[in-house]
Amino acid sequence: MSDFPRWKYALVVVVLLVGLVYALPNVFPPQPAVQISGNRGAAVDATLKAKVDTLLATAKVPAKSIDVNEKDGRLLARFNDADQQAHASDALRVGLGDNYTVALNQASTVPAWLRGINANSMPLGLDLQGGVHFLMEVDQNAVVDAQETRYTDDIRSLLHDKGVAFDAVNRNARGQGVGVVLRTDADRQKAASLIGADYPDLTVADGTATGNRFILNATIKPTKLRELSQGMITQNLSTLRQRVNALGVSEPLIQQQGANQIVVELAGVQDTAEAKKIIGAVATLQYRAGLYTPQQAMDAARSGSVPPDAKLYFGRDGRPYLLSKKVIASGDELVSATSGRDQQNGTPNVSVTLNSAGARKMQEFTNDNVGKPMAVLYITRTTETKIVDGKEVKTPKTTEEVINYANISGPFGKTFSTNGLPSDSEASELALLLRGGSLAVPIDIVGESVIGPSLGADNIDKGFKAVMLGLGLVLLAAAIYYKLFGLVADIALFFNLVLLVAVMSAIGVTLTMPGIAGIVLTLGMAIDANVLICERIREELRNGSSPHAAIRTGYDKAWATILDANVTHLLAALGLMTMGSGPIKGFGVTLFIGILTSMFTSVTLTHAITALIHGGRKLKTLSV
Repeated sequence: MSDFPRWKYALVVVVLLVGLVYALPNVFPPQPAVQISGNRGAAVDATLKAKVDTLLATAKVPAKSIDVNEKDGRLLARFNDADQQAHASDALRVGLGDNYTVALNQASTVPAWLRGINANSMPLGLDLQGGVHFLMEVDQNAVVDAQETRYTDDIRSLLHDKGVAFDAVNRNARGQGVGVVLRTDADRQKAASLIGADYPDLTVADGTATGNRFILNATIKPTKLRELSQGMITQNLSTLRQRVNALGVSEPLIQQQGANQIVVELAGVQDTAEAKKIIGAVATLQYRAGLYTPQQAMDAARSGSVPPDAKLYFGRDGRPYLLSKKVIASGDELVSATSGRDQQNGTPNVSVTLNSAGARKMQEFTNDNVGKPMAVLYITRTTETKIVDGKEVKTPKTTEEVINYANISGPFGKTFSTNGLPSDSEASELALLLRGGSLAVPIDIVGESVIGPSLGADNIDKGFKAVMLGLGLVLLAAAIYYKLFGLVADIALFFNLVLLVAVMSAIGVTLTMPGIAGIVLTLGMAIDANVLICERIREELRNGSSPHAAIRTGYDKAWATILDANVTHLLAALGLMTMGSGPIKGFGVTLFIGILTSMFTSVTLTHAITALIHGGRKLKTLSV
């Protein structure tokens, strides 16, 4: 008589069916494709599709199919192989120009009914599809320098505005904050009160008096310094994401690692020089007054005759602008920028906050120039490396473009808004440009590696063979040693692999070589539970128990040991997940999921199959 309840049978069947469905997308290999998206409002529609078709036909690399998603603003052209994909990408970049971003991609071939229930294949890591990997480190000293310099300017302005007499406000040694030299003790006490009230993130303390001068030291609190450091790393992440878009990478991985490192992985990119040139670019922002009329700017662009007090610049759309040579404020004086909507008329806008030095200059300029235009100039400096006469020669290259040009509606200083933008996406993009126009603090590339597409394909092939070999050997050993119960364990092991792949696919775990190693290890460990169960059943048979009693007791007694062993494994995997990063974390995630699935299949699934085989029969012995 079976001791396995029907509800457990139903649970097993449902879990296995769901697992099969969500693991199924991984049998559909991705297809090489080129993804095209519009820049700054460029249309992605049937007209673009026709143009892409013509460009591909001219380049003699016809697409297998071209799909347009106007809702997401993307066009996807599929190709038969990676060579066609590369040729098509080059042709489209030249043909479409700067109005569109052309990115290499891997298009899903998963059927629509599976995608409709969010059943997708696992994304592949860089080591399995090729690309470049950069490990970048944020200069923590620069964080301290930037903030102490900023507080120095802010304190100087505060004391000046409040009428507190002082001799000097200067930075002390790095990390020692700002030193203020005052003339009287009363001035020192007043300055301490003002600084403490306006800047609660500073610790204000009296310094050693020298002669008839009184010293005040203001240092940044450690908690605030950590917060600022994290904020600057976050801003650098935004800047890097913006820059990576120029490389035409469809799904880049840019994330923080540890306290002060950033990992950048660009799938499909093989030119590290080009990638480093874009990622390591030095960019800044400048606010300048707009001069002369649009017609005069066009005349100056055509004739090359520029007024002596102006300089000619161009916008991203090619429109010319005549701007003042004098800079009102620059990007290093910008504190924050956020997109939103104007409360009066509801149009998209961007709100900007400057530090005290920038605010003072902006206030003075706008007071005198209401109704006149002001421009935001985005400047990027890169270094091009060329080989000349066998030697490496680095040539600086500067790109300057106007990203916003609008009339000043009223005087403003520290905080102001740019109103009347065409769309929310335009406002969001402008805020990102303003926020991430320049790196908040310098970053250094401390490690880089390149993985070719052929090596990635080789890794996939070897990884698949490793999984199949490991699975095959374990299946064979179990079947030979434990006979029928070994075959039951083999079925459970197969479904363990299916469920592991299904869970990883459902939650979007990226498959890497360490992840494949985790899968192989999981398969080897999963059979341990069945070994314990089979040995317990053998022991009960030797002690004179009936076959049914031996099965029941074997599963009951083995469960406690299996649970103890797997809990320790889970703790180890949890440690790898939480404390590790990169490949170590990927291995830990795979191991953690694999342990959970193996506990279900090794115990519940094998018990269900065993009860189904032996439950309604009178047994004299067991094939174990």
